[in-house]
Amino acid sequence: MILYHGSKLTVEKPDLSLSRKNLDFGIGFYTTVNREQAIAFAQKMMIRKELKSQSVSVYNFDMDASESVLDILKFTSPDRLWLEFVHQNRHGIYTGKTYDLIIGPVANDDVFATLIVYEQGILNIEQTIEALKVKELYSQFVFKTERALSFLKFDSSFDPGEDQ
Repeated sequence: MILYHGSKLTVEKPDLSLSRKNLDFGIGFYTTVNREQAIAFAQKMMIRKELKSQSVSVYNFDMDASESVLDILKFTSPDRLWLEFVHQNRHGIYTGKTYDLIIGPVANDDVFATLIVYEQGILNIEQTIEALKVKELYSQFVFKTERALSFLKFDSSFDPGEDQ
């Protein structure tokens, strides 16, 4: 399986200590199966931080080998459990089980706007889940432990600003 990580620089060896806390699935190294999403994230980071560089790192990940070793939480859709999990992590109040790897839908900018409306109490949980069902959601793979990262092998990187 190929996974991508969009950033301001190439990441050959992910460092969990550099992760921000209040993300969808908490502290971890975030990757996606969607190349275009990783490119878009790298570009947004470059613009937002007024940087001159951007990079998408490409990894090989052996899902089959990891499943028998890692403690993995999988969300297959943006359901009630996913929404509550993301909400708790974004607010830094998740106190549940620690997993090695979490797989589930990405809360992209469009989804993020829906979550904000939910968090403001404008939509209830059922309305929010219905609104999310019409969004195109890609899977994110969040590596939360060094053990999980040991299954992620750096392959290459590219600058999304250059022709491929």
